[in-house]
Amino acid sequence: MHNTRYAPSGMVCSVDHLASAAGLATLDRGGSAADAAIAANAVLTVVAPHMCGLGGDLFALVHDGGVSALNASGRAGSGADPARLRAEGHARMPHLHDIRSVTVPGCVDGWLALHARHGRLPMPDLLAPAIRLARDGFPASPLMVAGARNAARRPGGSDFAPVRAAGDRLTRPGVARALQAVAGRGRDGFYLGEFGQGLIELGAGEYTEADLAAPGADWVEPLKARSSGHDVWSMPPNSQGYLLLMSLAIAEGLDLPASPHHPAWAHLLAEAARVAGHDRLDVLHEDAKDLLDPAGIAGRRALIDPRSRLRLRGQTERGDTTYLCAVDGDGMGVSLIQSNASGFGSMVFEPRTGINLHNRGIGFSLKPGHPAEYGPGRRPPHTLTPALITRPDGTLRSVVGTMGGDAQPQILLQVITRLLRHGEEPGQAISAPRWRLGTGGTGFDTWEAPDDAVLDLEEGGGWADGLTALGHRVAALPYGSSFGHAHVIDLRPDGMLAGAADPRSLVGSAIGR
Repeated sequence: MHNTRYAPSGMVCSVDHLASAAGLATLDRGGSAADAAIAANAVLTVVAPHMCGLGGDLFALVHDGGVSALNASGRAGSGADPARLRAEGHARMPHLHDIRSVTVPGCVDGWLALHARHGRLPMPDLLAPAIRLARDGFPASPLMVAGARNAARRPGGSDFAPVRAAGDRLTRPGVARALQAVAGRGRDGFYLGEFGQGLIELGAGEYTEADLAAPGADWVEPLKARSSGHDVWSMPPNSQGYLLLMSLAIAEGLDLPASPHHPAWAHLLAEAARVAGHDRLDVLHEDAKDLLDPAGIAGRRALIDPRSRLRLRGQTERGDTTYLCAVDGDGMGVSLIQSNASGFGSMVFEPRTGINLHNRGIGFSLKPGHPAEYGPGRRPPHTLTPALITRPDGTLRSVVGTMGGDAQPQILLQVITRLLRHGEEPGQAISAPRWRLGTGGTGFDTWEAPDDAVLDLEEGGGWADGLTALGHRVAALPYGSSFGHAHVIDLRPDGMLAGAADPRSLVGSAIGR
């Protein structure tokens, strides 16, 4: 199923057609790609609470002549106390039902920073479609239904009680009020208004008003790596974006088969991902530097054996999410990713607005003295990995990204390799079967035992027998089962746009003008 869509002067791709439509309407009114991304993301915070929301974090890459990177990931509150968690018997951050894994949500701060630098239309106009849907109702997505039933049973999750089947009408009046507060009063309307006060009360000492008063979005220097004659860009730490870039740089020096259908193609790329990421838990923290050292990349590449799977022990020392992208008629491109972490997040709801809160704090360590140890004002390691590709002359080639927890760099490694090295169309690269390094079940524990990871293979890849012969333990999974929702917009040399939304999302769309 090759679902490439084409357009001459603007395009939006997202996981839900309502969001893509809001973004495209924004372009039609003269908005920039940044405006379109904000409008689409705002709709997604309403209609896709199982993937993202106002209680989550945001990262974005923007090409507007040059490439800039926006880190809107939240910080732990002033009451963060790792010793208390350890005293309670926790060896790792609580995954669900615990406010301490909720850092101050960065989504709204991200929108406002993106709008201040790259927006053209007034913020109330950008939020109006989302406010209308939250107030008047929208159809429940097929992917939301199971999680909504669980959410409805949690304190503050009563918004989701009406959901029994896909298409059921759902309203979110508290979310409508929160969005209206942003439209009317900016960040203070959200962080110091109804939502912020509710969060402080819910945290019971985890947050102070000063924590919420401090803006949480920063423009930072992006990272890049060379791949097939292009520069691929992603986020610096605390994002795991370096893993995508390191994997691509390692693969750049590997003799990949001409066809992605060959088992050696999956083997070499999976090994590139493993040697890049096996020590992530030790090295990724918000102050990490020099993760893309060329000598280190060459050393990791040298470990790969094209004839067999590598044992990594001793070689060196030791969600959910939604992605969207937009390109406008002036060539501005935005690659934006926004997330709750695990499905509905922590399954903790701010009681006044019913906004579900993320659990991005699960990225923190509870090891005393670890550079990513949970603590006041700290940002946790993040799986979010937006990407952007430029041509040798610096012009924009593609905006691309995916959901998928730890597997995000692995999915993008495959999609980008198909685009750049094999010349596939966006729809072909996006819809093709994927592999991923299997996890223990949460989607965030791949690197706890990288030698034990099973190579999960999506139905239709045809790699299983060859990979088994190379020493991999493989597991066959149905198409669309936990292999992410990736989207891409590709700019052709003649200026035409070609884009694709992932068919795995069921209701996603790539639409243009």
